[in-house]
Amino acid sequence: MTVGTFLLLVLAGVGAGLSGSIAGLASLFSYPALLAAGLPPVIANVTNTVALTCSSIGSVTGSGPELAGQGATVKRFALLTGTGGALGAGLVLLTPPGTFERIVPFLVGGASVVLLFQPWFRPVPEPAAGPPRTSAAVLAGIFAVAVYGGYFGAAAGVLMLALILVSLPVSLLQGNALKNVLLGLANGVAAIGFAVFGHVDWLAALPLAIGLLAGARVGPVVSRRIPATLLRVGIALAGIGLAVVLALDAF
Repeated sequence: MTVGTFLLLVLAGVGAGLSGSIAGLASLFSYPALLAAGLPPVIANVTNTVALTCSSIGSVTGSGPELAGQGATVKRFALLTGTGGALGAGLVLLTPPGTFERIVPFLVGGASVVLLFQPWFRPVPEPAAGPPRTSAAVLAGIFAVAVYGGYFGAAAGVLMLALILVSLPVSLLQGNALKNVLLGLANGVAAIGFAVFGHVDWLAALPLAIGLLAGARVGPVVSRRIPATLLRVGIALAGIGLAVVLALDAF
């Protein structure tokens, strides 16, 4: 690997870490950078998932204030998202990616539209004497996003954030932090599977991971300084733009 390629992946990792922790769009930067570095699509996908574990570590460690008091919520969804990530990794190793990737633009676009109009879909706050109830449809959606996160993951954060914000009485920043934890679990489980059974390009994963860790650690600090409405609209519009790009690539 040349010095230029190494630096390209570090910089792409920083951008991916920032956008991932703030907007759930890490793969918008990291996956194309791996392709530009010469990796075949499937190997780039596997390597990207492994490197994204550093983004999760950085964003979670930087989100202490937003995660305060959210332990019970994380526990409720941890097994669901971890299992989904494992299933997604299995799909990568056992099936061709083309079919599933054709569905991705519609998932991303739909979630982005929901996020854009999220204030109209906010849940009614429930009594403090017990955890908020979660419908079967939302649980199924969270599981599906975790599977997708383990499988490919581009804009999985947009999908997860939209589900969290329309189903739980949390702020945007709290929802964003929960999204980072839950997808981190899905990515982590998938990464273990890829490391053991897949073909990871570790030379490419290292510089990308370095950048991801740095960018994700700063991301929560940046998001606290952006007005919530502006942040939500920005994430939604970026997700719609990514859906268009993914649709052009898929079709």
